[in-house]
Amino acid sequence: MRIEPAVRAGVCVIGVTLTAFCLAAQPPSEVEQPMKYVLKEAQPVPPRAAPADYSAAGKAGKVTIAADFTGHGFPGPSGVMNSEEYVMVEVGLYGAPGDQLNISIDHFSLRINGKKVPLPSQPYGLVVKSLKDPDYEQPKKQESKSSIGGSGGGAQGDPPPMPAKLPIEVVRSITQRAQKASLLEGERTLPQAGLLYFQYRGKTEKIQTVELLYDGPAGKATIPLQ
Repeated sequence: MRIEPAVRAGVCVIGVTLTAFCLAAQPPSEVEQPMKYVLKEAQPVPPRAAPADYSAAGKAGKVTIAADFTGHGFPGPSGVMNSEEYVMVEVGLYGAPGDQLNISIDHFSLRINGKKVPLPSQPYGLVVKSLKDPDYEQPKKQESKSSIGGSGGGAQGDPPPMPAKLPIEVVRSITQRAQKASLLEGERTLPQAGLLYFQYRGKTEKIQTVELLYDGPAGKATIPLQ
């Protein structure tokens, strides 16, 4: 059967209209908004001009150990890093000009609230998974119409949604920054500075006393930080 052009045009118009209506009737799917994040260049933590520029300092033989307790966050030269599972100490090691020291994170531990067994310093590789960058905003998802004015978008008893995985570039940035900020190990010329990480999930508001302990080639030292 032959269909006249006008009839064919009418069928096309109806088809387009029905398609548009069907698309409009469907609830909008969850669409991720563009990520807002500026990658930061990883930089080491530089030694301060003098031990007196830290909040506390002590002597281990001929080496002066200065430190600041920064809690669960550290506002470093590469930006702020936060962790709910670790606390951080910025440490600076000073000696006479040209002096060298064999440095290891194993030489440091942290005593919180007078606990008999101090917390050992942990390598940055273990800390990275818990680190967060407060400048990174997780992409927000648009709510579908079914979740607006309804029961909140989920049935009772449903498990909580899984946390979104960080984009690879964000993970790489945080990892590089944690590595660069860490205290360098090995035979080093003083002064040296960097971060020490200690596993502690408690709230810093409940911390009454903090002591940084050093036991290494330079000798021994206990430095009250708070």
